[in-house]
Amino acid sequence: MKFYFPALPRPRVLVAAALLALAAMPAAHADKDADRARAAVQSGEILPLSRILETVSRQYAGDVIGVELDRDDGIWQYEVKLLLPGGSVAKLEYDARTAALLKAKGRGLEDARRKP
Repeated sequence: MKFYFPALPRPRVLVAAALLALAAMPAAHADKDADRARAAVQSGEILPLSRILETVSRQYAGDVIGVELDRDDGIWQYEVKLLLPGGSVAKLEYDARTAALLKAKGRGLEDARRKP
């Protein structure tokens, strides 16, 4: 009597399938983060990104190359990465409720600061 066993997937196929499943997880997490941020803007808890970008452009010369919205110790903060005219990158942190500058780090930042 012969027994037939279906071919089992090779280990490489299993590893590839696991990696694909893991890659999909951050997308779901990002969707939740976007929903939380959208709800915070709509409820007036935080300012929209456009207001923060206006503030950045009034205060500093340079090009925004990245923005993150985080909640640290219960406080929403926009973290803005700015490519300065001299070629260095600065990191600016703004209170998301008030657009107040909380931290500014980067070489050449003082030279890029616009006059009030």
